[in-house]
Amino acid sequence: MTVAVLDIKQWGNNLGVRLPAAVARAAHLSVDQRVRVSVEGAQVVITPLADTPLTLDQRLAQFDPARHGGEAMASERLGVERW
Repeated sequence: MTVAVLDIKQWGNNLGVRLPAAVARAAHLSVDQRVRVSVEGAQVVITPLADTPLTLDQRLAQFDPARHGGEAMASERLGVERW
């Protein structure tokens, strides 16, 4: 079992803990991997989430025109394109 004693630090308005490489390796964690952080009793539990690719329908459901700059394709000519 890999064990580390760490200090909690201020990170903006949040608190953060940096995981040592040995702990991340032992838990099979990698950079940019999504995890679920939960509290179970008096313990904080970090659980890796399955990295399943999104379907097209799931991706389209997440599309927000206000956030992503409006239409996905321009409907007017921007240059010398021929329609």
